[in-house]
Amino acid sequence: MQHIIDRFISYVTIDTESDASSNTTPSTKKQLVLANLLVEELKKIGLEEVTIDENGYVMATLASNIEQECPTIGFIAHYDTTPDFTGANVKPQIIQNYDGGDIVLNKELNIILSPNYFKDLLQYKGQTLITTDGTTLLGADDKAGITEIVSAMEYLIQHPEIKHGKIRVGFTPDEEIGRGAHKFDVEKFGCDWAYTMDGSQIGELEYENFNAAGAKIIFKGKSVHPGYAKGKMINSMLLASKFISKLPKKEIPEKTKGYEGFFHVVGISGSIEETTVELIIRDHSAKKFRKRKEFIHKLAHRFNKKWENQFGAEIVIAEVKDQYYNMKEKVEPVFHIVEIAEKAMKELGIKPLIKPIRGGTDGCQLSYKGLPCPNIFAGGHNFHGKYEYVPVESMMKATEVIVKIVEITAAKK
Repeated sequence: MQHIIDRFISYVTIDTESDASSNTTPSTKKQLVLANLLVEELKKIGLEEVTIDENGYVMATLASNIEQECPTIGFIAHYDTTPDFTGANVKPQIIQNYDGGDIVLNKELNIILSPNYFKDLLQYKGQTLITTDGTTLLGADDKAGITEIVSAMEYLIQHPEIKHGKIRVGFTPDEEIGRGAHKFDVEKFGCDWAYTMDGSQIGELEYENFNAAGAKIIFKGKSVHPGYAKGKMINSMLLASKFISKLPKKEIPEKTKGYEGFFHVVGISGSIEETTVELIIRDHSAKKFRKRKEFIHKLAHRFNKKWENQFGAEIVIAEVKDQYYNMKEKVEPVFHIVEIAEKAMKELGIKPLIKPIRGGTDGCQLSYKGLPCPNIFAGGHNFHGKYEYVPVESMMKATEVIVKIVEITAAKK
């Protein structure tokens, strides 16, 4: 256990926050600190063909130890952390033999991780938890996944009696800003299929995710002296507010779950003459996803029609861009790769929790690049904020799942 704790802490104490405003890959140079550390660690534990390319993608190989032909499979995790909450100066706290009560993350700031609010905590009574100190995120998303992959490879090297085919591991930058798979060289990776270790609670196994798009909507206005503005001023901020009010009120993240899609306003800024609204569009159904995008364009058209005489041009400009798609379409034709992961969990006494991802992973984009890639739990909870935590036992189980998957794959005829 201590070995996994030490490895995980060595990763999360390195700041790897990505930056959506950057045009480079990785989006932040500090991500390369961990990437280069991983290169050295993979070499040290005995992996072969360890590489890092100019974009920060790390790959390595564990050679097959069997003579018969066997599929080459991969395991992937991302090393960046979200820009939604600071990942600088992470100070992990270790809670041994968790008693099921409140955990004081920061006494001075009165920040408490409580099972009264985060009920999943009670699943882990008696276990060892790693939490934040209440001032940063933890980074279990996805440094828990990295910990598990590296630990599993190390275990397989130390136990050559466990038979396996060729295994590839890959670590990516910028997943949290939607670019983790953009420059991933699937051909170089050379796998029949792979798994991302990027899920949450123990047992999660996912092969469905949202179809995703981002919308940038620009509202124009006219500024005149407010004392003489009647019939002349057009306040773009108020126009944007009216537009937002026309979005379906029950189709927002706070009021949806499961397969239900949503519109989510993520940013608004502006002045009288110009306001920009950014929102994301999500739906599991391809048909409903298409209709959601059409709705934005139709709504913009209605506003333009209403204001065309007074403004004299398009007053609302809507740009909608697809971000990623539901991997289900690419995974279902090779569904045995999900069944192998499910079998591995069951053999280890883990109840598989097969459910749709209300988000995306590198795996969804990789699946559309020709590498089918379901998602497996990494163990963490409450990602992207100060209440993030991970049970050490969950990381240990995820490590065992990786080992069991390669065993089953090698034995499968």
